[in-house]
Formats: sequence, structure tokens, C-alpha cells
Amino acid sequence: MLDLMPMEQPADMEAIARLQRLKTGALIGWSVECGAILGRAGTEERTSLRGYAQNLGLAFQITDDLLDVSGDPSSVGKRLRKDEAQGKETFVTLLGEERARHQAQILVDQAIEHLHAFGQAADLLAAIARFAISRDR
Repeated sequence: MLDLMPMEQPADMEAIARLQRLKTGALIGWSVECGAILGRAGTEERTSLRGYAQNLGLAFQITDDLLDVSGDPSSVGKRLRKDEAQGKETFVTLLGEERARHQAQILVDQAIEHLHAFGQAADLLAAIARFAISRDR
């Protein structure tokens, strides 16, 4: 709902990150948490997976914002520059494209670091994190 409501004042980084944690981050977090519960993960493992999901969610959203600004419409599969047309602040409008890409990479690196204790068992989750920022749609 926050994403649909007009902003009364320009959003800052924390407000945008909060919105994304409640939107994209919540979906990814729920998926990872369900897997952890079904896999009978312990408390420390679940904490690590929540950290992974939070970082992945933000990296995914930054990439989404980047695609909205500079993606190829035929690859992305949707109308571009919707956020700009609606006057929405995004990670890209606040950071610029280069810094936003760099921040997404930092977040993916941090997400993967949360998986360290799982060893090779988490290779697929690490690959998902890397894909999140290399995708073109």
C-alpha cells in the first residue's frame, strides 16, 4: 500500500529500503524462512538465512530499479521508466546508476557471506543471489 500512495515528501534511502523490505524483501524472506522451517534449520541457521534474504531482496529491487531506467524493453518485458513517470524516488534516483550497481553488488556479496556456514549446500542460493543482479528482466 505504501508503494501505491503518493509521497508527501521526497523519500530518502531509509524510506525506500523500508518499502522494499516490506515488499520484495518480505516475499523473498518468507520463501527462505519457509524453506528453513521445512528443512528443520536451527536458530542460528535461520538467522543467517534471514540476513541472506534481506540482502538479496534489496539487491533484487535495486536491479529492478536499474532495469526500469536502462533495461532493454524487449528483454525486460514491461513498460520502462514507470517510476520516473510517477515521480517515485528509487535507489537509482538517489544513488545514480553506477553507485546503485555497486550497492547491489555489495548486497549480493553480503547475502552470500550469510551462507558461509552452509558450505556447498548453499551453492544454489549463492547462484540465485548472483543471478538477481545479472538478470536482464
